[in-house]
Amino acid sequence: MTNQPIHNDAYLVKKLQLGDKSALTVLVRKWHKLFCEKSFWLVKDKQVAKDIAQESWVIIIDKIDTLQKPERFKFWAYRIVVNKSMDYLRSSTNNKTTSYSQNIIDEVDDNSEREQQKKRLLVAIKSLPQQQKIVIQLFYTQSYSLKQISEILDISVGTVKSRLFHAREKLKTILKTNRYEN
Repeated sequence: MTNQPIHNDAYLVKKLQLGDKSALTVLVRKWHKLFCEKSFWLVKDKQVAKDIAQESWVIIIDKIDTLQKPERFKFWAYRIVVNKSMDYLRSSTNNKTTSYSQNIIDEVDDNSEREQQKKRLLVAIKSLPQQQKIVIQLFYTQSYSLKQISEILDISVGTVKSRLFHAREKLKTILKTNRYEN
């Protein structure tokens, strides 16, 4: 174990599982900001994202001994953050989603064709069911592979493919319909 780099997640998790609390400090420094950013990316509220990241760390610390493959820490912990964020989204009202979609539209001031297309796409993505929206965002904006998305969301690769397919089809329909209405 001494030949492994001290900032390697697997090494740090193994140390933490053996009771070395200093490994936790290194993991928190390394991942906390990313957890906040990923949560914010989903919930669109900075304070809520920070709270979710904190709650996620409580779960991570409590369950770290159950992690059988320390090299999978990133995906395991990220799944916890995503699940906590999804719990928040499920419990929040639709008003937040609606106001967020409106904020996106208001922020795009440029009337160029490209900006108009971007605006239509963002509105269309916001109208997707939450499960499809998450898969689209993970795949296209975060560049995760299908396998990584399946691990993050704890669903099969087939389910990821299905959600991605249905989301694309729905986006095509929405964008075609909107093109003729405008």
